[in-house]
Amino acid sequence: MTDLKDKNIIVTGASGGIGNSIIQKLNQAGANILASGTRIEKLDELKNKYQNIKTLKFDISESDKIEEFLDNSTKELGGNLDGIVNNAGITQDNLAIRMSLEEWQKVININLTSTFLLSKFAIKKMLKKKSGKIVNITSVVGHTGNLGQANYTASKAGIIAMSKSLAIEYAKKNININCISPGFIKTAMTDKLDDKFKEAIISKIPSARLGEPDDIANAVLFLCSSKSSYINGETLHVNGGMYMA
Repeated sequence: MTDLKDKNIIVTGASGGIGNSIIQKLNQAGANILASGTRIEKLDELKNKYQNIKTLKFDISESDKIEEFLDNSTKELGGNLDGIVNNAGITQDNLAIRMSLEEWQKVININLTSTFLLSKFAIKKMLKKKSGKIVNITSVVGHTGNLGQANYTASKAGIIAMSKSLAIEYAKKNININCISPGFIKTAMTDKLDDKFKEAIISKIPSARLGEPDDIANAVLFLCSSKSSYINGETLHVNGGMYMA
């Protein structure tokens, strides 16, 4: 897939393991990338490692500044926006009866509300050229539920339904809005799991392994490319068969 040459794409949550792989794949395909995250040292590493990378430190929890962030990011990319990958998100786990309103609202606001606002303001820019790609990263647990994650699963399920609605609204404008739903992927977070728990997870995966960040990045690359031009409002499941829709 080389049709991303000179395409301007924003990637949020770029400083994590999956974000890193997404940056690498888009860079290899020739895209001009604006990488965003909260860890400036990680963003500097990306900028030094890859060509055609611009970086901008931003915390998506600052919902009142998201439109300004989109404006600044697009200017950094030369004034046009071809795609955005909404990869940033958080967890704050607790059993439901112990979960505070603050824990609920924080995860919903960052994962769902901020993703909506990022998509909304990206769409406004894409309407000018009547084309664009939006890829929202969700999670397998947004389909299955998960112990201690009522807030997180609700936010991820909400992203899926929201993306379908946005896809219906803007498909005629040649804007494709899709989701990728990762299963359990090898990241710094899963590296901290003890072996027994990790084995229990793998036992539920038909492919008998955790996914690699590149598995998600390859799906992002496809959905950002012209090869996915007739796919809209869909969720691409990347979970080794753990969940089959």
